[in-house]
Amino acid sequence: MKLLICILTGSLFSFTSFSSVIDNDTLALDTTEYVEIGNILQFIKTEANDTANPILLFLHGGPGRTYMGATETFSDSLIEEFIFVQWDQRKTGKTLDTNSVDDPLSVEQMQNDCEQLVLYLLKKYNRKKLFLVSHSWGSVLGFDLAKKHPELVHAYISISPIIDQVKATQLTVKMLKKWAKKENNTAALKELNAIHIPLETKLDLFYQQRWLFIYNGVDFAKRADFRDVYFEWMDMWFPLWSSSVQTDQFTLTPELKCPLFLFEGIGDKQKSHYLVKRYYKSVKAPMKEFVWFKESGHTVFNTEPLKLQIEIIAAKKKVLEAIK
Repeated sequence: MKLLICILTGSLFSFTSFSSVIDNDTLALDTTEYVEIGNILQFIKTEANDTANPILLFLHGGPGRTYMGATETFSDSLIEEFIFVQWDQRKTGKTLDTNSVDDPLSVEQMQNDCEQLVLYLLKKYNRKKLFLVSHSWGSVLGFDLAKKHPELVHAYISISPIIDQVKATQLTVKMLKKWAKKENNTAALKELNAIHIPLETKLDLFYQQRWLFIYNGVDFAKRADFRDVYFEWMDMWFPLWSSSVQTDQFTLTPELKCPLFLFEGIGDKQKSHYLVKRYYKSVKAPMKEFVWFKESGHTVFNTEPLKLQIEIIAAKKKVLEAIK
């Protein structure tokens, strides 16, 4: 049996689909809804086998890349253990489809969106805290929220976080040049030598990303239309991305007052991965843990989805056990 509810008020439009009741004490959820956040309707999806479980909010990367259709491969156990919430951020996925207003993008606005969503979820499910998980660029939102509002966060779990993008770019370009010389790839060397660090233009970012993708065996980066596709993304997102990575978490967030778990893939052997380990050693937190994913590069959820879920659930148990 499905119960369909449509709510329309002055501040919120929500279309929600609840699955059937399991027993008198629990309710399984598979819901989608549009919530007014930052003066626009933003899309969230919630799944849970038991609403008595804690909330987990997943912050996708990109920016501008929804993971809504890809999380099935790494969420089945999480849905057992959490109220698992996904969100299409501003100008992404169904949130983009729903809003025709061409409002300007800013890091501060998206961080405010994240805070509003967290407050909405806590109120909706009558909780004081939630678990916050981010991937890649999502750490720009995750670190900000965990630093400003540790009282709202059971733990912050950051997967492949952005720690120091300028230093990471230096290490990555140096690695790629060494590889290009070894392979006698003159086309790669020419473009890699043209990159300005810190990255100044769309072309700088494109050259770095194209050869990094090719180095990691991503065949799409070799296609003739890859440049057009990547520049289409940059036309919307490059200014925001560029402004969000000019500083580093060593400076921005030397301390967190909530538990911190850092998950990093080391499978592609990039030196930049060790920046995350360096940050882990330096950051102060009431509880912290670092986990290497040895079969993964940047997209841990694609290569080690089972281990990812196991480690997130283990983090949950450690945090909740510590507060008993």
